[in-house]
Amino acid sequence: MLKPAQVLVTLVSLLLAFSGHYCSNAASPLQVGFYQGKCGANADVEEIVAGAVKAHFASDPTITAALLRLHFHDCFLNGCDASILLDGDDSEKTADTNIGLRGFDFIDAVKETLEATCPGVVSCADIIALATRDAVALAGGPMYKAETGRRDGNVSRAELVDENIPPPDISVAESIQLFQSKGVDHVDMTYLLGAHTVGVANCSFFQYRLYDFNGTGQPDPTMSPDLVTSLRSRCPKDATFENAANLDQNRTSIFTVDNSYYNQLKMHRGVLQIDQELTSHPNTTGIVDIAAESTTDFQNLFSSAMVNLGAVEVLTGSQGEIRTFCRAVNAKN
Repeated sequence: MLKPAQVLVTLVSLLLAFSGHYCSNAASPLQVGFYQGKCGANADVEEIVAGAVKAHFASDPTITAALLRLHFHDCFLNGCDASILLDGDDSEKTADTNIGLRGFDFIDAVKETLEATCPGVVSCADIIALATRDAVALAGGPMYKAETGRRDGNVSRAELVDENIPPPDISVAESIQLFQSKGVDHVDMTYLLGAHTVGVANCSFFQYRLYDFNGTGQPDPTMSPDLVTSLRSRCPKDATFENAANLDQNRTSIFTVDNSYYNQLKMHRGVLQIDQELTSHPNTTGIVDIAAESTTDFQNLFSSAMVNLGAVEVLTGSQGEIRTFCRAVNAKN
């Protein structure tokens, strides 16, 4: 006989399946295997990207977290168009919110390889999406079917970043509204936040929870006391330096894409306020329970959420361009 928690997981999983969350975005103009046959008989675009990710991951498993963050920050402003990669005095990457983003050099290297194999064919936006998918799989996460066919944008403005990228102290309710404005629902949002299973956050993003939450002079009461003690040791109140902390406090899986993050939340060990609030908001608490209980549901719904994120406001067909270099728009003829 199934336990009550198992019954809940089974019933809600069925509801999510029928609501379309196990499927990719039906309205997406992208497609799986878009580059098949486009680089000649002896060159497979997805294999080239996968090989580059595998080689890099072997010496730097943190590339998974870096690419997940890069992909998210790209898609949430102007859509998934690689605008985050563009250099410039006022480009997106110069915004305070984007300081610390990594993976630019890696994407450059993959692009250089692809340009040598089949010039002018593969967009920088698709390289980000494919590399992120492959890095997730190498980190123990699902190998989902990434859709491709994106083209690159040519607009990148720092002033628009703060209006579109959710800050670490955003509430769940505000986050739901922001995600919905991008066509991403609260189920996908909750699973996309699961990317924090391999991420880190600087002390400044959560220090207010440790010492003076909401002006009380006390730590956030929703945070486990042992976590408060641990994080205070990494983030002293009057420190002149800034450390970072793992967002998944399960030390055995900090480089693994799994559902450990959700189990940590259920133990009140969420580092960011929005992470912990997922366990108390009526629209997300049940989703956290499902993700924590079932590895299969986490993998299926994280995959679906990543596919749907990758379809946000994409440029396709004759829109945008295929950049020769990911850091700069193509020169006009």
